[in-house]
Formats: sequence, C-alpha cells, structure tokens
Amino acid sequence: MKNITLSVDEAVLAGARRYAVEHDSTVNALVREYLTRLASQSENARTARRKILQLSNKSQARIGDARWTRDDLHER
Repeated sequence: MKNITLSVDEAVLAGARRYAVEHDSTVNALVREYLTRLASQSENARTARRKILQLSNKSQARIGDARWTRDDLHER
C-alpha cells in the first residue's frame, strides 16, 4: 500500500475528523474508501461502455432511411 500526502484546508480537516469520529472511522479510512469507490466507478463505467460498443457492433438492427417530421411524431 502506498502513502500519499494531501494538503487540506484546516476547517475541512476538522470537519472530516468530526465526521470520522461520529462514524467510528478515521480520516485515512474515509479517504481510502472514497478513492477506492471512485476508481471502481470509473472502471465500471469503462467496462459498461466497452460492453455497449460490443453489443452495438454485433447488432443486426438497422434504422434505414426512415425520416419523421415533428407532426408525425406528435400525431394523436
């Protein structure tokens, strides 16, 4: 595990410490959890985009030359 150094405003750090105590945690654990979640979400989004592209390329569906007017789309 790597160590990092952060510069944080004193008021922000004080608030983070209070939050950590209230949630039986540490500022270090909160930052680690946040960064882990951030990296995971980014990877999940990348995986989802890759899967959508694969499905799109495999799809046999074709839109064709269909053209609609506003009136066609809002016909009642």
